[in-house]
Amino acid sequence: MKLLYVFPEPLPLPRARGGQVVNTVAAIEREGIEVLLAHAPGEGEPFAAYGVAGGGAIASGLRAVAVSRALPWPFAWLHSNRMFMRRLAPLIGRERPDAVFVRHLKPACAIRRRFPALPIVYEAHEVFADTAAPVKRAAIERLERDALEAATRLIANSHATAERLQALYAPGREIAVIPNGVERQTSMPAKDWAQIAGAIVYAGSLFPWKGTAELVQAAARLPECALTIAGGEEAEIAALRSKVDPNGARIEFAGRLSSDRVRMLLERSCIGVLPNRADAESAFTSPIKLFEYMAAGCAVVASNLPALREILAEDDVVWARAGDPEALAAGIRALIADPARARLLGERLYAKSAQYSWNARGARIAELLRALKRLPR
Repeated sequence: MKLLYVFPEPLPLPRARGGQVVNTVAAIEREGIEVLLAHAPGEGEPFAAYGVAGGGAIASGLRAVAVSRALPWPFAWLHSNRMFMRRLAPLIGRERPDAVFVRHLKPACAIRRRFPALPIVYEAHEVFADTAAPVKRAAIERLERDALEAATRLIANSHATAERLQALYAPGREIAVIPNGVERQTSMPAKDWAQIAGAIVYAGSLFPWKGTAELVQAAARLPECALTIAGGEEAEIAALRSKVDPNGARIEFAGRLSSDRVRMLLERSCIGVLPNRADAESAFTSPIKLFEYMAAGCAVVASNLPALREILAEDDVVWARAGDPEALAAGIRALIADPARARLLGERLYAKSAQYSWNARGARIAELLRALKRLPR
């Protein structure tokens, strides 16, 4: 079976979804399915950038091809998803995939119009109508409805996403829930739990809904601690740095790190913090950084949100009220005061992370794809 994965964004991409896409297609290929990843040109080879084997000969079963989305000269500095799809169509004709996998609305609709007999798998990572600006909501809702109708099979990253899609659009068929994943080592990394107060970490993007502003406010209440914040753009980091209380925790802003450096940072950290606000975006999250904390054996302080409760049991982590800096600080203090408990929580989460490996994700998607191939064309 041959799958075309369509991703009209540059790869490598300095956002978590870039790694999610590359690791997902590699996991699908490991299930014996030939995968061609079509993406917009980026600076670097996508598989190498994320430490994933691939990019070799056709026989490898995993290939990537850059499809330009740039407009013709003299407007080459502009890009257009419509141009990407126009250039993708001949590729589909040549490759003749058995199915197409998409996570963007416009490509799903465009492929259905151009290739009506080609099965499409649409994977939802959010409900775009709920996160769109009010002035755009009606148009996005129509487009999202069309994308779901265009798809032969539907996948959601969380039960919350699936339930909201069902409530809003009633697509009339099952939405398979397949969470994101993580690369997991065969043994739990060793940590110095006696130094837990100096080994607190947040790794991820710095969008407001991620709750990093509240984490910095919480750090002001933890003068005995050291916190590393990895990720974000320079302007975002500067904005957070301006809010740091010099009398609070010592905060290191590590900036954007490679996936290998993030992994090494987490392996030596004891507490991972997931401080999401209760915003619309958080309602649909399947946070890769949570799975990374788990795979690294970190104890976790997490915002008490339904999407996270899908993954974590009551006694798996220390829960904090979303958007509340004092609650975050109290959760961190509770773990610092009891390193033995923190270690047990880290061990529990490491064991649980086996359910969320990229290989486990690839196996579930491959099962869905094989069933799809048996459908009449």
